[in-house]
Amino acid sequence: MKKILIIEDDKILQKALNEALSEAGFKIILASDGDEGIQKAKSEKPDLILLDIILPGKNGYNVLLAFSDDDSLKNIPVIMLTVIDSEFSVETCKEAGVKDYLVKSDYSLDEVIKKINKYI
Repeated sequence: MKKILIIEDDKILQKALNEALSEAGFKIILASDGDEGIQKAKSEKPDLILLDIILPGKNGYNVLLAFSDDDSLKNIPVIMLTVIDSEFSVETCKEAGVKDYLVKSDYSLDEVIKKINKYI
């Protein structure tokens, strides 16, 4: 069973993603802030990470940089799932190695699952 780490502080979205991805056959690991996300990525070694940008503590950009600086984490595919819809943010994340950048309001849960399946 493939493991997905969801780093998201919005409890409602976290629950919806957890339920939809569990039903799709994935094992889900949840983190509510950047520091917890980094620790769980190190301990759980997920197959893919869904990462929000706006997080308590370390934001998504800083989490992404921490992943790229860690040899044990830098090859795990990361998909940004955020409300930030700016070209600068997209480019910054892509330069840091993000596989895909999804604006929350533009994607349904089914579409997010399709994107995940593309990289896992």
